[in-house]
Amino acid sequence: QVQLVESGGGLVQAGGSLRLSCAASGRTFSSYAVGWFRQAAGKEREFVKAINWSGGSTYYADFVKGRFTISRDNAKNMVYLQMNSLKPEDTAVYYCAVRPFTIATMDDQYDYWGQGTQVTVSS
Repeated sequence: QVQLVESGGGLVQAGGSLRLSCAASGRTFSSYAVGWFRQAAGKEREFVKAINWSGGSTYYADFVKGRFTISRDNAKNMVYLQMNSLKPEDTAVYYCAVRPFTIATMDDQYDYWGQGTQVTVSS
């Protein structure tokens, strides 16, 4: 079993940056792909960006192209989502989740989830 804890959310002005962190427990973390999802109030949860087990492959939703970067440090059991050029429409609760090895974009393909961290972007 893997436990995930997100951190780094907060309130930021449009155009600003935040770095979200996802801390994982468990010795097999390096065998998991990690995905970031978000859920805005009144909307369904949506895929944001993901990284495979080795960090050698990433995939993203079109709306974050050129703005969000994902990285991982398997030695520290950490994954990061660097978010730049934030927009008010990026306001949501952001979740990290894991699944074995390869990237997926559907939330039902992920096995373990964190509790989420709130990101609020003011205009």
